Amino acid sequence: MRQSDDWEAEIVDPADDGHDDALDEQFPLGDGVADLMQESQCPYCGEPVEITLDPGSGDSQEYIEDCAVCCRPWNVSVTYHADGTADVFLEASDDQ
Repeated sequence: MRQSDDWEAEIVDPADDGHDDALDEQFPLGDGVADLMQESQCPYCGEPVEITLDPGSGDSQEYIEDCAVCCRPWNVSVTYHADGTADVFLEASDDQ
């Protein structure tokens, strides 16, 4: 039995470079450097802790994370600046 030689050619627009300008507006390119870690201090036990940051989650972030030492919850606020630096604030969580 002979296999069919039928195939379809994809038509490619030479002016289309595959670049999405809307994404550039939403996620402007910087120098590719953003803070990924921040050292802080647990508001409960006072131990120094290292916080892993996610710049892909937006310029302003708020979430709850537990201390790796005493396991008590913090309210974490992260603010990214245009140069990729981040301000991180830890507060004791009132949800105890």
